[in-house]
Amino acid sequence: MIPSNFLLLLGLLGIVLTIFRRRRLGGWLTAIAVVLLAVCGWSGVDAPALAPLENRYPIPNLTTPPTGIIMLGGGVDIHLTADRKMVAMNDAGERLTETAMLAYRFPTARIFLSGGFGHPGSQTDPSESTVAKQFLTGVGIAADRIGMDEKSRTTCENAAESAKALSPKPGETWLLVTSAWHMPRAVACFNAQKFPVVPYPVDFRTLIDAGRLPNHTAAQRLNDIDTAFHEWIGLFGYWLTGRTSELLPS
Repeated sequence: MIPSNFLLLLGLLGIVLTIFRRRRLGGWLTAIAVVLLAVCGWSGVDAPALAPLENRYPIPNLTTPPTGIIMLGGGVDIHLTADRKMVAMNDAGERLTETAMLAYRFPTARIFLSGGFGHPGSQTDPSESTVAKQFLTGVGIAADRIGMDEKSRTTCENAAESAKALSPKPGETWLLVTSAWHMPRAVACFNAQKFPVVPYPVDFRTLIDAGRLPNHTAAQRLNDIDTAFHEWIGLFGYWLTGRTSELLPS
């Protein structure tokens, strides 16, 4: 359970206990929930939680054309796209826009989109890769440059399906495009598949100096805390279960 939902449930439990005459315990739980929501929303603890992930890899200085560009799913909303009949990006949409710019900058590079349906039961909507391809071809990228994996639902599946489809060879250079906060876990998964990639982080949420914060609202900061919690749990979970061999790949 992500922190924002846990704190809301804690506060709700406190209110219910107060109603049912457990006023002391209910009052304490409600107060703790409100204080922790305020700390997460106003104190700026989101930056120290996200910055170690986002600053792990610098944006590479590319001097030669790469073999290809791998973009992980997560930058589109497949349900809104299906409902509104147009590409709907979410707050990780820089994955698509930066991939498009790289594709124009390096016209010989292959493009591979890795992203399925996100969770079982979504198969009535287009896959993330299908929507991303719709965007890229819509801005003028040739369809025959684009390969797709529509099976992946997790980061480790992204890596496994990419390795299976692309069969990387020695000397090839593959860029990996995903959100900066997600990049450590993605690199760990590709390393586990013996697929060396060059991290190309996008979709930053923190400034380079972690002590300086973007002008975020409390809701945005809570979202950042949820994102950081999800990524750190994901890193430890993959490592502890043996799906990756590195906790924080260099």
